[in-house]
Amino acid sequence: MAKRGRAAGRNGADKAAGVVEVPKGSRPEGPAEGIYYIDTGDCELIADQDNSTGWLLRINGVMSSHIDVADPLFLDFEYMRWISALVESHWPPDSRPKLRALHLGGGACSLARYFHAAYPDARQVVVELDGKLAEYVRGWFDLPKAPLLRLRVGEARAVTESLTPQTRDLVIRDVFAGSVTPRPLTTFEFNQHVRSVLTPGGLYVVNSGDAPDLKNAREDAATIAASFRHTVIIADPAMLKGRRYGNMIIAGSDVPLGDDAGLARRLLGGAVPAHIWDDARVRAFVAGAPVRHDPKTVGPASADL
Repeated sequence: MAKRGRAAGRNGADKAAGVVEVPKGSRPEGPAEGIYYIDTGDCELIADQDNSTGWLLRINGVMSSHIDVADPLFLDFEYMRWISALVESHWPPDSRPKLRALHLGGGACSLARYFHAAYPDARQVVVELDGKLAEYVRGWFDLPKAPLLRLRVGEARAVTESLTPQTRDLVIRDVFAGSVTPRPLTTFEFNQHVRSVLTPGGLYVVNSGDAPDLKNAREDAATIAASFRHTVIIADPAMLKGRRYGNMIIAGSDVPLGDDAGLARRLLGGAVPAHIWDDARVRAFVAGAPVRHDPKTVGPASADL
């Protein structure tokens, strides 16, 4: 689920597009407008009417991604700009860190392309549930090749649980089924798996979509706050005040976050100005909200003796 950073003006975004048939076992050679059948339904690739080198990807009716094929450092969706600002505050690109990043949720790999351009030495894995979509994205866009960027088809939780501890510096959760993140990716137990995968000082960042009541965001943030020593929230003022449906970025780490004055200025200076809440404010925001847990497993009934 995503909202664009610029005012909506995509004259072609809602027009009907024809179904594009791609022969089985092949990939498209570059982007072409149309509707494509994928393993989980369908996706629509739309030329950005505001940007001659931009493309929008809609998955099962929900706007998912934007890519500028000429400029990987251009992020059209505001929440992605907030994530990139937080990550670059944590690891300044001019220090050339060799980041190891795990992206849970692929879409068009917009953030993975961005981080490849910002951190040329990074090694990234993008986990995408839909294998056909992953094939299309490889064919449409000029993605870095392995080992710089690997596309791994699989379910995000299962893949995370299979990883060796302390092998990722950055984990980003941006997984949606429609407009909702699957609950197994939001629990305390899953966060513990993420925490075990992270290196000391690592960063876990989630894109949490919510309605104005902020119930989902409060529970998401409460669960992350229960899992990590330090947290921050980034969102625009209207979202923080519960005035609209949208995206809230929540991050957790075992080292302090968000104390960079330059980060606050960068967030305020964007097309959609955002505020950052520190750990104390996050914990006040989630006071009384339940921490999500996996369902308790029920063993077999005892036999009567």
